[in-house]
Amino acid sequence: MSKKNIITLKKLAQDLELYISTVSRALNDHSDISDETKERVKAYASKVKYVPNLFAKGFRSHKTNIIGVIIPNIEHRFTSTLLRGIISASELNGYKVIICESFNSDAKQSELLETMIQFGVDGVLLSLTKKTKNVDEILEMMKHIPLILFDRISNKVPCTQIIIDDEEAAFQAVEHLINTGKKRIAIIKETDSSNVSERRYQGYLKALRKHNLEVDESLIMSSEDLSIEEGQRQTKILLSLQNRPDAIFTIIDEAGIGAIKELKKNKIKIPKEVAVVGFSNSTFCTIIQPKMSSIDQPGNRIGEVAVKYLIEEINSDETVHHKTIEIKTNLIVRKSSFNPLKK
Repeated sequence: MSKKNIITLKKLAQDLELYISTVSRALNDHSDISDETKERVKAYASKVKYVPNLFAKGFRSHKTNIIGVIIPNIEHRFTSTLLRGIISASELNGYKVIICESFNSDAKQSELLETMIQFGVDGVLLSLTKKTKNVDEILEMMKHIPLILFDRISNKVPCTQIIIDDEEAAFQAVEHLINTGKKRIAIIKETDSSNVSERRYQGYLKALRKHNLEVDESLIMSSEDLSIEEGQRQTKILLSLQNRPDAIFTIIDEAGIGAIKELKKNKIKIPKEVAVVGFSNSTFCTIIQPKMSSIDQPGNRIGEVAVKYLIEEINSDETVHHKTIEIKTNLIVRKSSFNPLKK
């Protein structure tokens, strides 16, 4: 197989019998270059389909206009909304995006951080793995380029962080169930190693204690990796209890969908016998029947705000004062937790 003929800046200059610097300046509309030369260079570049090498250009200018994004799991529906916000806001500001998945592996996360520096990205948006404890490599990378944490964060990293109040959001969800008359409320959460899950669990406990409801250990279900199937499995266990729950709160929507599927499989009336509330307000919520109540976690907005603050840091010549930006959430009530009586 023959090697492809890649059109470089040097090749353009040779074909046009011009200096490389002249061709580069013409392509960038430099005032020192005549309009006639600019038109000639641009016309030929278009004809041969010349594409500038962003990495080479970035090496010369110390700026590539590329943002690196590292996320733990690309399959979650919430992640797709985050990425839409990131990509949209980046493009509006003239930036390209490189997206990588750490698969919730600390080793992979470290490898990707190094790769981002090698690619010459101008800054990184990072959502940590579930079990990130050692942040030394993150701190080292921050000596070279700006970094902002979003969604899964750590107070060990001194940077701007874009979050929601997970504890308060979970509190609102559980208090809603209590206000509808539910008293035995189960929770399906991740293992305690997850920072996000732990904050939502604390919101669950806060609501129970405020309303003087018993914290029953048999109603606290944990799993390493939540999914629809895992939500079904955990709900099956809850239904086998002699004193089963009258409501289930899940810290992600997928587990809530699994809970509804298992309840329907056992012909349990929702929400009369068992109510369900999820977290994230993904498209799943309106596809399942009954439609599922959920905390609206505005992924698009989180992504947009993360890009805004990262670009500010990229373009700042002064010392950046790090801040925590909290994005508001609200509970979307649907028929899985509240079905008003028909008149």
